[in-house]
Amino acid sequence: MDARLLVEHIPSLRRYARALTGNAWAADDLVQDTLERACGKWRLWVVGTDLRAWLFTVMHNLFASQVRRRPPPHAVVPLEDVAPEQLQGGADPGLGLGLDLQRCLMLLPEEQRAVLLLVTLEDLSYAEVAKVLGIPIGTVMSRLSRARLRLQELMDGATASSRPGLRRLK
Repeated sequence: MDARLLVEHIPSLRRYARALTGNAWAADDLVQDTLERACGKWRLWVVGTDLRAWLFTVMHNLFASQVRRRPPPHAVVPLEDVAPEQLQGGADPGLGLGLDLQRCLMLLPEEQRAVLLLVTLEDLSYAEVAKVLGIPIGTVMSRLSRARLRLQELMDGATASSRPGLRRLK
């Protein structure tokens, strides 16, 4: 096994893990577990196939196993039931959309968040995402569509609730 092949994929693995977990420490642990599993199961990778997709598959399977072992931290709730402090930047109104986006991403269901991040953040094709997640391409497109709509709803709610001086007139 040539470790250099793995090293070039570490930044994208870290980026995806951070977006999946929402926590830098948990993301680093997930990347380390992924690399450890990849090194231990190296013989399962078929030379000539996409190593990046294989590593993302390993990471996704590890993350899914971790999620199954513990109750999900975020339940999906209707937008109307989300507390304003969950959407706002907190006490500092100047935190900007970056934190709102991350907060809203973490409110998405895990399966929608995974598809959205693989397509948008990691620039994988629908076929590659389907292979990584082990689901049909149609399911990828459906989850991506639902994730985009839900994220837009959450972001609209976050930006509207962070502008205290504005209100809707009938």
